[in-house]
Amino acid sequence: MINATKEFLDNQEKLYEARKQEILGSKDDLTITGTTYYVSTSGDDANDGLTPEKAWKTPDRVTNAELCAGDGVLFRRGDLFRGGVNTKPGVTYGAYGEGAKPEFRGWDENLAGADKWELADADHNIWKYKRTILDPGTLVFNEGEKHSVKLIPTYKNSTFVCRDDESKIFVMADEMVRDLDMFWYFDRTLTKNPTKGEDFPIPVTGEESFGDLYLRCDAGNPGEVFDSIEAIARRVTFRVGTNANVHIDNICMKYYCFGVSAGGHSVGLHVTNCEIGWIGGNIQHYFGTDPNYPQGTRGSVTRFGNAIEIYGGCDDYEVSNCYIYESYDAGMTHQVTTWKKVTMHKIRYLNNLVEKCVYGVEYFLDQKDGESESCMDDVVMDGNIIRLSGYGWGQQRHNYYTPALIKGWSYVNTARNYSITNNIFDRSAYRMLHVVSLKDESKPTLDGNTFIQNLGGMIGQIGGNENGEPETEIFDEKAEEKINNIFGDKNAKVYIIK
Repeated sequence: MINATKEFLDNQEKLYEARKQEILGSKDDLTITGTTYYVSTSGDDANDGLTPEKAWKTPDRVTNAELCAGDGVLFRRGDLFRGGVNTKPGVTYGAYGEGAKPEFRGWDENLAGADKWELADADHNIWKYKRTILDPGTLVFNEGEKHSVKLIPTYKNSTFVCRDDESKIFVMADEMVRDLDMFWYFDRTLTKNPTKGEDFPIPVTGEESFGDLYLRCDAGNPGEVFDSIEAIARRVTFRVGTNANVHIDNICMKYYCFGVSAGGHSVGLHVTNCEIGWIGGNIQHYFGTDPNYPQGTRGSVTRFGNAIEIYGGCDDYEVSNCYIYESYDAGMTHQVTTWKKVTMHKIRYLNNLVEKCVYGVEYFLDQKDGESESCMDDVVMDGNIIRLSGYGWGQQRHNYYTPALIKGWSYVNTARNYSITNNIFDRSAYRMLHVVSLKDESKPTLDGNTFIQNLGGMIGQIGGNENGEPETEIFDEKAEEKINNIFGDKNAKVYIIK
């Protein structure tokens, strides 16, 4: 084991920056066998889209287009689009032209501008955004210089109450005590669908739920204080669903609940050379069924949002050469809790840079009785740099103790041919690796990884838990021995930060 000197850490930072610039500068090299369509902010949705000069203008036009397998849709580099795209099977989405990757942002507009805000409570410096807005995961100021802390009260007995003390009515003036605290107020649509044996009405949150946004800003009108205010909107940039053979390349996605979202059984989803940042934290529901907050009753909030997600089975799923950062939940994930047979086959996470996501890679495959055939097979995580889990904005979450660079939780996670090789794992605020399964034979093979962690931090857990949870290993003076012998990485490079 080697002491991580300042010189070593500085050199690592240079390595990470070089990888970042390499990804940001990725060239366009797509093979499109069908028709190519072009989209630019100077285009017109009435055009045919067949040349850059006759480009379409908006993501909505792409969603509504009749596209065929083999077609490609290219967005002009340097342009900024707002909204999202519903993909079509077999279609490639990429970039053309020169300059920065075409960028997508979640909300309809930049919230900066004095005329977009009104003073709601002068005594407490609370401002209200004049438009109604989809639930923001948080607000991001001046392209990441600062961000809000989102207040998330429980909804009970037809009113908002404090999450930590449900006997106390939530009053903005009392609870918004920090500069840039925010609260999204929505109770226009309610449901009585029962959960936890209770059936009192709770708000329905979705992509049609527009509520009121309040922000404490001690320096004055936030629209004047900041040049840029972006809301992480409860939207998806590229909605894949069950569409097969979708390829998304060289796109920048920022300020969304999900960057790329697929579900059911996804075949042939490839996400390459993309930048995805400031993701999630939006309210999924008020049902009180968050497995990480089991003490939460009906009316308590579950938040969610991943940069790239498959929820369900998959075959031939690849995320490679992407730069992913500041996700409330996962950077990359394949996951499902299931009631039927699910297969997850040929999964590749390759050469990505993932920074300040609560989970760098997250996966889980749960099973009920009689579902022993569900399995992950042929899973490769190779050449990635995954760092600083739990150091980003997502740590405003209530379950602060969950971050991991690779997060498999402690589900059944039946797996075959699962390898974690040649990655750099650089610091986690909690576990570095949490790769637990029911059976010990389902654990991954590790080889040639680099581990960098603070003295006294955690390496994490590995192995089967049918006879009890594996011990959480600490990153101490015996860290290299533990990584060699318990985690099985005989060729690991281990650096300790004292």
